[in-house]
Amino acid sequence: MRVGVFVDGNNLYYGGRAACGRGVAGWRWIDIRGLVENVIATQGAWKEVKLEHIVYCTARVSAVANDSAHRDQDIYLKAIKATDSVDHIEYGNYVARTKTGLLATDHPGTHRPVIHTSTWPVMVRDNSGASVPDAQFMVKYQHHEEKGSDVNVASHLLIDILTNTIDAAVVVSNDSDLAYPIKVARRHVPVGLINPRSGPTAGDLQGDKDEGVGNHWWWRLKAQTFKDHQLPDPAGKYLKPVGW
Repeated sequence: MRVGVFVDGNNLYYGGRAACGRGVAGWRWIDIRGLVENVIATQGAWKEVKLEHIVYCTARVSAVANDSAHRDQDIYLKAIKATDSVDHIEYGNYVARTKTGLLATDHPGTHRPVIHTSTWPVMVRDNSGASVPDAQFMVKYQHHEEKGSDVNVASHLLIDILTNTIDAAVVVSNDSDLAYPIKVARRHVPVGLINPRSGPTAGDLQGDKDEGVGNHWWWRLKAQTFKDHQLPDPAGKYLKPVGW
């Protein structure tokens, strides 16, 4: 069984950070080939698997916005190519914009936005000097948005199916924007979906293992899986960044 693997790198990174902890070391130096091979073998639905190729879709972090992150990412991208952890890297891009919105923080546990309003020690007063409790704050902020990875994942997935390059596909993402191309893919080949996040798989990405050609499966990564599948250090001539 020739299997194509299509990885949304941005989704994988933030999934690992959510599962393992933002400031925690020991998970970022991910061996993608080793991780995917382990999941396929552990899941067990497919036999006699040969990974035809692994396509890693990402975007380069801007050196202007974050020089340290740019350098660390560059080392990692070179390392996964040097060790054949992936076969091809497809690049999207980051777009920097300013946005306007209400001042808010994440609700603990649910990560739903909680809008902040005026209360002591920061209080709003009206023209008469009277306090205005529960006034909302509008802020303008810089927003960096990754563009293109989901489209690149979908494009490589469907092109490989249409050209009969693969017999099955593994998609590493929990991005619901991929719902339609994955649904189409399931009509033609078995599809395994690896959710990098510790939370539930996005509803639009769920389905039935027997739909289309059948033999589909779903898998959710845990923190230990990231830690158990790390590149060697050094990876070729590339040393793991400090704190990774």
